[in-house]
Amino acid sequence: MTTKNIKILTTTNLRKNIGEVISHVRYDNQVYGIGRHNRVEALIIKFPDYYNSDLDEITNLNANSSSFDFLAQEPDLYTISDLKKRYA
Repeated sequence: MTTKNIKILTTTNLRKNIGEVISHVRYDNQVYGIGRHNRVEALIIKFPDYYNSDLDEITNLNANSSSFDFLAQEPDLYTISDLKKRYA
């Protein structure tokens, strides 16, 4: 299951509903933004099912977690030819 969007919670709502939030993250791959004063300060994402100890944490999250699957629904901003022009 992929997430449709990131849900934003205040720190107060997170404290009141931590069990429910963790369940949604774990079982539904929901991603939560946590913040105060209408500003997201942290994310809660699912830890990858597979963890390669030869890689750092960020690489493991990017490669092995489904937490960023919601990005597949986002439109592409650049084409391959745009990237080749810029970085070739």
